[in-house]
Amino acid sequence: MPTLEEIAGALGRPVLGDGTITFRRAAEPSVAGPDDLALAMSEAYADALRSSQARIAILWDGADPTEFGLDGAITVTRARLAMARLTGALDRWPEWGAGIHPTAVVAEDARLGPGTVVGAHAVIGPRVSIGAKAAIGPQVCIEADARIGDDALIHARVTIGARVTIGDRFICQPGAVIGGDGFSFVTPEESRVEQARASLGSEVGAGAQSWTRIHSLGAVAIGDDVEVGANATIDRGTVEDTRIGRGTKIDNLVHIGHNLKIGEDCLICGQVGFAGSTVVGDRVVLAGQVGVSDNIEIGDDVVAGGASKIFRRVRSGEVLWGNPAQKMETEVGLQKALRRLPRWGQQLAELRAARKETGDG
Repeated sequence: MPTLEEIAGALGRPVLGDGTITFRRAAEPSVAGPDDLALAMSEAYADALRSSQARIAILWDGADPTEFGLDGAITVTRARLAMARLTGALDRWPEWGAGIHPTAVVAEDARLGPGTVVGAHAVIGPRVSIGAKAAIGPQVCIEADARIGDDALIHARVTIGARVTIGDRFICQPGAVIGGDGFSFVTPEESRVEQARASLGSEVGAGAQSWTRIHSLGAVAIGDDVEVGANATIDRGTVEDTRIGRGTKIDNLVHIGHNLKIGEDCLICGQVGFAGSTVVGDRVVLAGQVGVSDNIEIGDDVVAGGASKIFRRVRSGEVLWGNPAQKMETEVGLQKALRRLPRWGQQLAELRAARKETGDG
């Protein structure tokens, strides 16, 4: 079991009291027992901690451990950052065994770095290169010529397509598909979609229409320290690679279309959808269910609120919300005005009735 001193080292903070005490798990103060590490990183947890049986805790900055009868404690200045480091220290590595599982299929010319684990029924194709200390989960499929760096953690049933390149410390949650074919089709004649765009919907023809696939000859290139959530999909490029920059984090059920270029340290939340060929800058944050149109550019440091729909170029530093997305302060003003409409309607009706009674209507 870990000791309080080991956690203090992970957090970069000193121990107050006895650092040799071990604990079984981290727990909320309201349910923490004598073998638990109570997480009370805000004064809001003070009463729950007093009534608990916890002997050790992580407290907010300035808290006095003796006030709560603790034998040992660590204080932190930024709770969420402390939580990130704590959970990283306590998270258990998947138990997929050591080496290559006997049911896995690994091509003879695939290269696996030292310490790499390959789980049951995984398939690793020709000329694949995987770095050191990677963990490849059960039923993962990595297709020909893919390259993955050191310390990768790829969970069950992930598919990584041919020629995909991925940097170091990659984390991928179950069911993601990286390097599927892009959704790109063309008609022999001008399509009704093209007509609608040109005329803004005023002139759209009728009749038979068939679609011919534009194949994806590119791949996907992913930088270091990228994470991809469960059942996310990243399509490969038509000619050039779809690119995801270093440090970007992609949530569950995100769709990234072909030819996209996403910058570094972006945060892409659940159910965001990108159409193809859009360019996204660095440090962009898109909240859940944001939709992004094709062939536009989003600058650096942009933040878009949940369910926003982005159809235009966005300048660096803009904060957006709404459908269509616009400056958040403008959208907030419109939402307030919308909620006032029933009251304004009632006031207008009363004013008309008053004018009618006085003969002014």
